[in-house]
Amino acid sequence: MAPTPPVVVLSGPSGTGKSTLLKRLFAEHPDSFGFSVSHTTRAPRAGETDGVEYHFTTPEKFQELVNSNAFIEHATFAGRSYGTSLAAVRDVTSKGRACILDIEMEGVKQVKKKPELNAKFVFVKPPSVEELEKRLRGRGTESEEAVQKRLGQALKELEFAETPGIHDKIIVNGDLDRAYKELDEYIMAQLK
Repeated sequence: MAPTPPVVVLSGPSGTGKSTLLKRLFAEHPDSFGFSVSHTTRAPRAGETDGVEYHFTTPEKFQELVNSNAFIEHATFAGRSYGTSLAAVRDVTSKGRACILDIEMEGVKQVKKKPELNAKFVFVKPPSVEELEKRLRGRGTESEEAVQKRLGQALKELEFAETPGIHDKIIVNGDLDRAYKELDEYIMAQLK
């Protein structure tokens, strides 16, 4: 029997390039990876399909899933709940693909408490806080208040990342090609 593909948890502050790195990884290895489809209590946006972008659910149903320990991680932001179910992860790994979770610090803490997943934890960090601030401002999509909030959260995440034993790999994304090569080599080694 073939070994179960790994669960790879990718985390890091907003603006470090996680999405860019993941898009490239999925493009270069389309049959190796899959994203788990998360549950959320927020309403679908235009063009979103239930079961594709998210499993859209009611707050009551979400709480039932929490109470039944269906989630490997869950959190609430701005009054909306989000969660990754064990069933969604198994749906990816049952197809022989490594499951990639792009989650934040609180989610990492929760997944760490699930040793049965045998997850690998990768943290993407900016070359400096100044560079991160420049990237966030460069998006031009956020208010000053939102930028400050993201920077405050980033400082907490960077401090957490320094905790010994939390992450299996830390990648500094100062040069996209170099960071991608490091991520690609690390993750592909987990598939062997």
